[in-house]
Amino acid sequence: MAIFSKIGIIGAGISGIAAAKQLAEHNPVVFEATDSLGGVWKHCSFRSTKLQTPRCDYEFSDFPWTERNNTSFPTYQEILDYLYSYANNFDVLKFVKFNSKVVEIRFVGDRETADYGGKMGKYGRLLSTGKPFWEVAVQTSDSDTVQMYAFEFLVICTGKYGDIPKIPAFPQNKGPEVFKGKVMHSIEYSKLDEEASVDLLKDKKVVVVGYKKSAIDLAVECAEANQGPEGKPCTMIVRTLHWTVPHYSIWGLPFYMFYSTRFSQFFHERPNQSLLKTLLSHLLSPVRRAISKTIESYLAWKLPLDKYGLRPDHPFEEDYASCQMAILPENFFSEADKGKILFERASRWWFWEGGVEFEDGTRLEADVVFLATGFDGRKKLKAILPDPFRGLMEFPSGMMPLYRGTIHPFIPNMAFVGYVESVSNLHTAEIRCKWLARLVGGHFKLPSVEKMLEQVTTENEIMKKTTRFYKRNCISTFSINHSDEICEEMGWSSWRKKNWLAEAFSPYNSQDYEEEHK
Repeated sequence: MAIFSKIGIIGAGISGIAAAKQLAEHNPVVFEATDSLGGVWKHCSFRSTKLQTPRCDYEFSDFPWTERNNTSFPTYQEILDYLYSYANNFDVLKFVKFNSKVVEIRFVGDRETADYGGKMGKYGRLLSTGKPFWEVAVQTSDSDTVQMYAFEFLVICTGKYGDIPKIPAFPQNKGPEVFKGKVMHSIEYSKLDEEASVDLLKDKKVVVVGYKKSAIDLAVECAEANQGPEGKPCTMIVRTLHWTVPHYSIWGLPFYMFYSTRFSQFFHERPNQSLLKTLLSHLLSPVRRAISKTIESYLAWKLPLDKYGLRPDHPFEEDYASCQMAILPENFFSEADKGKILFERASRWWFWEGGVEFEDGTRLEADVVFLATGFDGRKKLKAILPDPFRGLMEFPSGMMPLYRGTIHPFIPNMAFVGYVESVSNLHTAEIRCKWLARLVGGHFKLPSVEKMLEQVTTENEIMKKTTRFYKRNCISTFSINHSDEICEEMGWSSWRKKNWLAEAFSPYNSQDYEEEHK
C-alpha cells in the first residue's frame, strides 16, 4: 500500500530545498537519489568550480551570507556549506529521504477533475480533494524493495543539468569507438578526486570539446596539471563562440548598472507591457545596442579575444539574454599565453584512432578527449514523466511552456522548479517557491489554460526576438518585470524599494523579496 502525503518533491538541490522550506507547513517528502544536498553543485562540479555571480546575488531572501559583501566568487564547497547551513537553520533536512531514487511516476488522479481546461476554465484549489493524484515508486540504495508513495501534489526539482549527458552525433565508424585513447563527458570528470583528475591530465595530449563554463574550467585544470617540462598543451575545440567576462565591472562601472536595475531593463521589451512602452522600447533600441557595444569594447580591450580568434560576431546582449555569459577563471588567458591552452575553431569533427579529425582533413592527436557538451534536460524529464504527459516534453521551441516558470498548463497537480534561468538562479527558484506555496495554500487561483498559454507564448516570443540562442528559458533581460507579475499575483506590492530613486537605479536581489513590505 502506498504511503500518502499531500506534497512530494523530487530532488534536493537548490530548488528542492527552497521548495521544501516554503512548503514546510504541508510536511513535504523530498526524494534525493544521492546521499547529499546540492544537486549539480555536489555532483557536477570540478575542484576549481566557482559561482558565477557575486554572493549577494546568490542567497536566500531570509538567510544572507555571513560575508555577503566579499567580492570573491564562492567555491562550490562554499555553496554546499551555505546550502546545508540554510537547511539546518530552517530544519528542512527532516523532510529529505536521501539515497532514494524515483524509478517511476504514475498518474492516478480523476481525469474529469484534472481537466482544468474544460468547462471550469480555471484551476481550482490544488490541495482540496484529499485524494492522490500521483503515485511515486522509490528505490533506496541499500534495498531492492520499491516503496510506493502517493501525493496530492508533486514538485519536480531535478533540473535541466546533470545525470544525462548530451553526446554529439558522429558519422558511421567515426565515433568514440574507433579512438584508442580515453573519451569522457565532463560529468564523469567531475566525479574524480583531485589525485585521479591530475593523474588523468598530467603529461597527456588533452582535447576539450566546448567553450562554455565547464569546458573553460576543465581547460584551466588541464593547463595547471601540465606545468612541468613534460607538460603538454590542452586544445579546446570551439564551435560557437560566446562572450566571456573577467569580473563584474565594465570600464570601472558595476555590471548591474547595465542590465540589473529597473531603469536598465526599461530599454528591453517585456511581457504584458502597454503599447506606449512597446513603442518606447523600439525607439530606445539604439541605446540598448550602445550598451552592448560598450561592454563588447571593454572585453575586447581587456581580453586577448582577437589574438586567439575568440571574439564572437554576435552582440554581447544575446549571450546575456540567453544566460550563456561565462565568468573566466583568472588565469585562463595567462595559461593560453604560455601555450598551455590552444584553440581550434570547428563546426564539424569526428574521431580517428589517434585523436580528432576535422572537416578539412587535418588531424589532432590526443590521449584524452573531454566532451563538455552539456546535458539533455528534455530526455531527463521524459524519463521520469509517465504517458501521456511524456509527449508534452516535445516542445518545438526548445523552451518548456511553464506558466510563471512553474506550472505546465496541461499537467495537473504538478509543478516544476529550476527550469527557468536568470542571472541568479537561486533567486529565480526561491521566488517561484514562495508563489507556489501561496498557490497551493489557496491564496489565489491560476488563470484559465488559455490565459496561461498566452502568457507563456508572449514570454517565449520575447526571448526569440532578443537572442538567437533562445532555446532555453532565460528571463535575464526582463527578470524584474517577471518578479513584479509574480508579486502582484501573490497580492504583494511589486515595487520593493524604499524610494523611487532606489527603485529605478539600485539592483534587485533576493533580500528585496524577504516578506511583504509594510
